[in-house]
Amino acid sequence: MKQQLVEDIKTTLSKSKVELLAQIAAQQANAVKEVIDLTFHQEEQIGFRAAWILENIYVANPIHFVPHLTYFLDRFSLQNNLSARRHFAKILAMLTHKNAPVEVREFLVSYDTESLVETTFAWLIDEDVPVAIKSHCLNILANFCPKHVWVRDELIQTMDYLADKESIAFFAKVKQIRRQLKVKLL
Repeated sequence: MKQQLVEDIKTTLSKSKVELLAQIAAQQANAVKEVIDLTFHQEEQIGFRAAWILENIYVANPIHFVPHLTYFLDRFSLQNNLSARRHFAKILAMLTHKNAPVEVREFLVSYDTESLVETTFAWLIDEDVPVAIKSHCLNILANFCPKHVWVRDELIQTMDYLADKESIAFFAKVKQIRRQLKVKLL
């Protein structure tokens, strides 16, 4: 599967092809793990495309992703490909959302998410990280507030610090997160 997938994603992909590859991978026993591994491929484009497929595996059927949660979360902090990080952050934002499947929410209760929070804060304040990733980071951190009560105050301070340094789109996302946290605008 892995070698065939590499061949399939060496060239530019359409959304429909990504969805098809995600559907195929979701049905095979070790394919999700192999896709996660491919997100770390030395060729950044292959890593990016694998991450795009990985996101679509989760979106299409989150339950197929559940057996691979530990593997994904244990590697989350290791992702250095900025293009792949965007998909990793989006997946984690969906995993931590209050509407995530009950199996995911139950898993996250017992999983040690401290390193995920630390990584997410690091990505949020990194000047080299694109705003799309930072937007997902805001969601992730807001979603972790119930589990890690200290995150709320730290997130508010970080948003205050970054609000003037980032784009208008980032500021709009900050307003949304403030509403979620029920924090008045300055």
